[in-house]
Amino acid sequence: MKLNKNIESCWGAGTFTCRLALSAVIIAIAALLLAGCDDFVEVDLPNSQLNTPNVFEEKATAHAAMTEVYTRMRDNGLFSGNFRGLSFSMGLYADDLDYYGNPGNGYGQYYANSVTVTTAEVRTLFNTTYNQIYGCNAIVEGIGNSTALPAADKDRILGEALFARAMLHFYLSEIFGPIPYIRTTDYEQNRHVSRTPIAQVRALCLEDLDRAVSLLPLDYLAPSRTRPNKMAARALVGKIGLASGDYEMAENEASAVINETALYQNVQDLAQTFLKQSAATIWQFSPANNSFGTLEASTFIFNAGPPTNGALTQDLLAAFPPGDLRRQNWVRAISDGSTTWHHAYKYKATSGTVAENSIVFRLPDMYLLRAEARARLGELTTSKEDLNLIRNLAGVGNTGAVSQSEILSDILLQNRLEFFCEHGHRFLDLKRYGLLDTILSQTKPGWDSDDALLPIPEAEILLNPNLLPQNPGY
Repeated sequence: MKLNKNIESCWGAGTFTCRLALSAVIIAIAALLLAGCDDFVEVDLPNSQLNTPNVFEEKATAHAAMTEVYTRMRDNGLFSGNFRGLSFSMGLYADDLDYYGNPGNGYGQYYANSVTVTTAEVRTLFNTTYNQIYGCNAIVEGIGNSTALPAADKDRILGEALFARAMLHFYLSEIFGPIPYIRTTDYEQNRHVSRTPIAQVRALCLEDLDRAVSLLPLDYLAPSRTRPNKMAARALVGKIGLASGDYEMAENEASAVINETALYQNVQDLAQTFLKQSAATIWQFSPANNSFGTLEASTFIFNAGPPTNGALTQDLLAAFPPGDLRRQNWVRAISDGSTTWHHAYKYKATSGTVAENSIVFRLPDMYLLRAEARARLGELTTSKEDLNLIRNLAGVGNTGAVSQSEILSDILLQNRLEFFCEHGHRFLDLKRYGLLDTILSQTKPGWDSDDALLPIPEAEILLNPNLLPQNPGY
């Protein structure tokens, strides 16, 4: 099978700046060419189709291109519920999960905090994310050149592409530190990129998100909430504000989401939190098929012991107070008669009639985000109101915290109990609090301070020395 020669050689090279070259082209014409083919590399792409602008002149194909980006985000990379996604890998890396698999593979290295510059899973995470970013850039450029697409569709798709691009860069920078911020599909420009300082990455994310918020409507494209709206973008702005120490921004953006009460309401029955129709969901991925469960269900559920991969740590289990409804609804015990293990049970269906989607953002995150922002601003009374709302939904009553430090400690705890095994939440919380070393040095024998960042893959540095310097400790 013949591809364009330059693209074919780049794909084989494996570098993120090369492997991107095929991805966006195929994303852009996915609706026209996939026809059931699972491996995009297997699709025969005539040169005449590689640069076609027609995809972004038709409403159906333009939306299909954007949907394909979400499909790739769901199936691989940072936000996937599979083993390579942050929910599992950072669960091992921090203190959500113990590992029972092969200690010599990449997941064993995550668990032992011993990943190296050659760890395959780390390189895959890095490359996959840039592949998805390239797809976003192809859509931004395609929409910008479109002349026939209706204005409302252009605005929505452009807003979504900018939102996704910002989200991918922000989370990648939280894991790898300074990274290139890629805003073009120009291969010659991308192959020489250098690392962008964290503060600048966040500023560029906010620049993209400012445009996204102005373009995206409040209404969802469909009741499924599988395409982000204006509030999803504002939720991400709030997260970046909190990570950056801009607590007023974080408070304002979280409040904007919380105040949309016609769209979002807290789920009183925690057994229904992760159902696809949940009113607390801000944005979610749909399964590949209505007969398939979420990737999270397949990743975390096991039905016999000992586990073959991961199980919840005893430290996490001990953190739940008596009567916590989250443990009752979101944790499942498995015993072999002598030993008991526990797995995350937020997503319960692995097959059959599936009532769950993979949730990316949900309303309790905004309450705890705002609680933290308010506490750091000294607004302790209103901070406790938000904190108590989450605690009471979990059935554990109001907080006994009084001082700022006590309130912040309780917010950190509630984040742990609410968001275990969700997109690296625990790792990012400890990092933001400056507690990675304090906490993980006690629970992870292999932890040291350099583990706050994953390494830039060695293969990428060899192909592009501008990615130096390497992160400390590698």
